[in-house]
Amino acid sequence: MAIIAVYSAKGGVGKTTIATNLAWCSAQGHARRTLLWDLDMADGAGFMFALDDRRRRPARSLFAGDIDAHALIQPSSYAGLDVLPADSSLRELDSMLLRMGQRNRLATLGKQMSRHYDRLILDCPPMLNELSAQVMRAATLVIVPLPPSPLSARAFDFVVEEIRRHTKRPPPILPVLSMIDRRRSLHCEALAANPAWPWIPMVSAVEQCAVQRRPVGAFAPSSPAAQSFARLWDGIERKLAKMAVRSPVAA
Repeated sequence: MAIIAVYSAKGGVGKTTIATNLAWCSAQGHARRTLLWDLDMADGAGFMFALDDRRRRPARSLFAGDIDAHALIQPSSYAGLDVLPADSSLRELDSMLLRMGQRNRLATLGKQMSRHYDRLILDCPPMLNELSAQVMRAATLVIVPLPPSPLSARAFDFVVEEIRRHTKRPPPILPVLSMIDRRRSLHCEALAANPAWPWIPMVSAVEQCAVQRRPVGAFAPSSPAAQSFARLWDGIERKLAKMAVRSPVAA
């Protein structure tokens, strides 16, 4: 199983939209058994997939070892795609991990889930803390959404430094330009400066994901946004395949 973390130290960059749409592409486009694990207490992934929000065991109880992951995992409306939703109990997760002293707790849980899934996608909270360090140690690949602004570029530098600081063998980092409007000169300049980076357009179809509570590929499959997410996931799969060839034991 590959663990793909969608991470940013800055909020409001399209992180949850990217994570949910990539999870859908993984399951529907590539027939991968996929788990979307929401680590952000706002529970954006659960909302985006219109999951049942009735009371359940606190999400942090998984990290404490009180319950098995499958007591919290919920099936989505799409074949091959499950969601492990978040809740407000994750507010205390960082301090709990520090008290536990288990630097690879998230990686251990991810390994347990590998018996049931091919792809684990992490929707990460926008912060630098013990949880983000554990994400970086567990991840096979880190996707960093970057709206075209100087502040985003600065946040990206922070992420790169954090990954190097917390990992002995840093995972590959894939910057993704998000919320691109090609009518704006700054956005066009960002595309021209980084021609190899994938990008996601800022169009109404992407905004409708939260309104319809469905991935864009489910309601507008021929839209430029759906095609952008599909291309991004195709590139991720090619990257993972190359990594597996280079490191067959790890794969």
